[in-house]
Amino acid sequence: MAISDVQIKGSYYYIYDENGKKISSLSTTNGELLDFGTDFLILEKGSYYYTYNEDAKKINSLSTTNGDFRNASGNSFNLKKGSYIYTYDKNCKKTGSRTA
Repeated sequence: MAISDVQIKGSYYYIYDENGKKISSLSTTNGELLDFGTDFLILEKGSYYYTYNEDAKKINSLSTTNGDFRNASGNSFNLKKGSYIYTYDKNCKKTGSRTA
């Protein structure tokens, strides 16, 4: 099931599938929504990034010291640190890097 939209309503993020059907919801107390990919969300709270699946279950976390958030796309997200862009999968495992 793919995530097509995430909307903030009150104190919840509502996660919708490609048919516009609500899949699940997640409290905004879990962090600030940064972006979402095909099947995960990425939130920032304190000094950590947290990934959640489409069912609003936490997948993993990564320290913000690894870089500044850039974007999420497909099944990965990018952080920028110094002159490099680092790519991570939804499990917060680094999968690649390149110059910025």
